Amino acid sequence: MRKNYELEKRKYIIGGFIVIVALVYLVRLFDLQINDAKYKQSADSNAFLKKTVYPSRGLVYDRNGELVVFNQPAYDVMMIPRDVHPFDTLDFCATLNITPDDLNRRLDDMRRSAGYSTYTPQRLLAQLSVQDYGRLQEKLYRFPGFFIQKRILRQYNHPTAANVLGNIREVNADDIERDDYYSPGDYTGDLGIEKSYETYLRGVKGVEVLMRDAHGRIQGRYEDGAHDVAPVSGRDLRLSLDIGLQMYAESLMVGKRGAVVAIEPETGEILCMVSMPSYDPTLLVGRQRGVNYRALVQDNSWPLFDRALMGAYPPGSTFKPTQGLIFLQEGIITLETTYPCSHGYISGGLRVGCHGHASPLPLKPAIQTSCNAFFCWGFKAMIDKRSKYGTSAAAFEVWKHHLVSMGYGYKLGVDLPGESRGFLPNDRFYNRFYGEGHWSANTVISVAIGQGEILATPLQIANLSATIANRGHFITPHVVKEIQDTVMPVEFLQRHYPTIEARHYDAIAEGMRMAVTGGTCRRAAIPGIEVCGKTGTAQNPHGKDHSAFMGFAPYQNPRIAVAVYVENGGWGATYGVPIGSLVMEKYLTGTIAPERKPMESMMMNSSIIYANTQR
Repeated sequence: MRKNYELEKRKYIIGGFIVIVALVYLVRLFDLQINDAKYKQSADSNAFLKKTVYPSRGLVYDRNGELVVFNQPAYDVMMIPRDVHPFDTLDFCATLNITPDDLNRRLDDMRRSAGYSTYTPQRLLAQLSVQDYGRLQEKLYRFPGFFIQKRILRQYNHPTAANVLGNIREVNADDIERDDYYSPGDYTGDLGIEKSYETYLRGVKGVEVLMRDAHGRIQGRYEDGAHDVAPVSGRDLRLSLDIGLQMYAESLMVGKRGAVVAIEPETGEILCMVSMPSYDPTLLVGRQRGVNYRALVQDNSWPLFDRALMGAYPPGSTFKPTQGLIFLQEGIITLETTYPCSHGYISGGLRVGCHGHASPLPLKPAIQTSCNAFFCWGFKAMIDKRSKYGTSAAAFEVWKHHLVSMGYGYKLGVDLPGESRGFLPNDRFYNRFYGEGHWSANTVISVAIGQGEILATPLQIANLSATIANRGHFITPHVVKEIQDTVMPVEFLQRHYPTIEARHYDAIAEGMRMAVTGGTCRRAAIPGIEVCGKTGTAQNPHGKDHSAFMGFAPYQNPRIAVAVYVENGGWGATYGVPIGSLVMEKYLTGTIAPERKPMESMMMNSSIIYANTQR
């Protein structure tokens, strides 16, 4: 019998079709069981409830071991939407002291939030009061699908250092996308060390696996907790701050706008960092955080603006020591070089005023008397020295390079968020304004005395003071002294050496010492302690001049370097000098000498806040 090849072909076609259908079913079955988490999640949620266990956040101590920031429990009302059955909403709302409209609004917000799922725990209400928590705990059996999640909130032992300590806030969509550690409703550091040391402070979450019965009721821990994962507490921090000194410096700055920064020169550790006006950090804790935060944002005194780190000010005469160092390094002057001062710098039709003092004078007395003319003449001698540099622009770049090495014009790298770099112009900046080859020292002479386009932060000014105190090096300033069970980052241990030879710093330190013994800083003198200082009166186009000071003590083996900047404070000797001197005395001796008590009282009780100040 002849073979029917048509039927033979059909057999293979039908067989192939069956194989393809079988493969499709197998692939879909694999996708459902292995790849599609929806059904696995559904099955797991029927049998288990996985509760996140939040770790204790790391504690924060000051340099002397005093507890500054600690934790307190808080309770959130959580729900798994698919497990919620019809319930008495009036009883529920009365228990939590909310209205039915508020409940509906919260439910709508929850459904619209990123990461919403009917299978996973969702937060309905955050941070219950102890009273509300107690009432709900007694009635929780009436509301299936709801449970209470314990969390950690921050608490503070002192209403101080808000700009350094920062706070914590609820994560947003960007936080969750950036770091898979976070889930909706979690908290993260916001501002200060809470932000910059978040990964150390937050710890590692744990998980508690609970069993459900067929009706979804919790029956206890699955296999006696064998599958639970314990949370790991965050690491404790020991700050370099002296919290007592911080509070004292803040008390001197009450009624003023500005900053105080004190550094231990040997280590770069920040002893206090004041930004005023400030706020009580407890305002940003609890259910009123949002309301309080909005009020702080709308406050026209900018309490959230950290003037110590972010305030870019003309440094004024605190800048003059950098000029002396550059002129010595570049061979523009020697210690015997003198320049005249005819109540100011006069060159052609240009005049930069100065107060009365002896003339001519060399470098050290120029620092002692804060002579504008000396540093203007030195700047002109360098910038216009074409025989050495070729052009004014080339000389200016050498000048700028030295300043950058001393910590100006760029961020220092402090371990806090939001640091400003200040501002140093370069040759291209002036070429755009005046044209290439069409400007000289006299065109930009104001930068020689810390005015014009020069801007610096109080932190940068304090770092310069620490560099002079160390006679030629600094360690990047930082506010954390130790991290529990962790080695400090190397950048806070290394010395940085500016381009100025160490031998030149002695002359600057001696000039600053002379300023205290018989110059512009006489109010900085502390009984029994050799203090070095430099005043600054920074011109302000928006109002009254700013009062500035930088100094260190003792003269030999310095233990503290400080910078003070008081907006609209007038002469440097009016507010900057006494506040800086009192901060140094308080740190070095623990008290204030009786004869200096009237000055202390004057600083604490004076108020000079003006509406037209700038940041």
